[in-house]
Amino acid sequence: MARPVAGDPPVLWDGVVRISHWAVATVVIANAIITDGGSPVHVWLGWLGMIALAIRLIWGILGPHEARFASFPPRPRAAIVHMAELLRGKPSEYPSHNPAGAMMIYALWSTLAAVILSGLILTGGATPMEVARQNAAVAAGDWAAIAANSASDEEQALSRGERHLVGLVHETGGNLLLILAVLHVGGVLAESVALRRNLIRPMVAGNRQQPFRKGRDAPGADS
Repeated sequence: MARPVAGDPPVLWDGVVRISHWAVATVVIANAIITDGGSPVHVWLGWLGMIALAIRLIWGILGPHEARFASFPPRPRAAIVHMAELLRGKPSEYPSHNPAGAMMIYALWSTLAAVILSGLILTGGATPMEVARQNAAVAAGDWAAIAANSASDEEQALSRGERHLVGLVHETGGNLLLILAVLHVGGVLAESVALRRNLIRPMVAGNRQQPFRKGRDAPGADS
């Protein structure tokens, strides 16, 4: 691996953070807009999102400083202060997520977890391969396989009301994810304008264009 040379911008987001970020973004957009609910592709992407989220959460404990939860704890009051600074066009900068960005990240992760859990419940925890086999059996009119699947489903079946409630959570959560994603992108763009630097670049290339100016509430900031 090449060693950084003097003058290189400091690394901000490592490969695990960047890959998990874009994997989740792809899953959310594809499953909300492109794929059909319950289809094998939809389920495959859901499992990919679950794996990406799990890796990112583990990395929040084991990863480098900027990726750890301790670097961007949820602080609602600090988030409000940061938003006020942003509206004035002078937001403070942080080595990891700013307080408002941190609150958005936790909201996105929580909503994604609810969508994934409700999806697993709706499919009975079936893997993408099992869902594909079930759909293939229906398409081929394989009544023996359909009957076997139905018998298995009945053993773990939700009541109609329970299934409706879980489905509502899944659909509402998916829509909320899109709204949060739009707000997240809007916040990044607004902050980029206020700071006069491209804040999307670090999530693609992994480094800043120039060193950050430490915010007064940043972990490790001088008091």
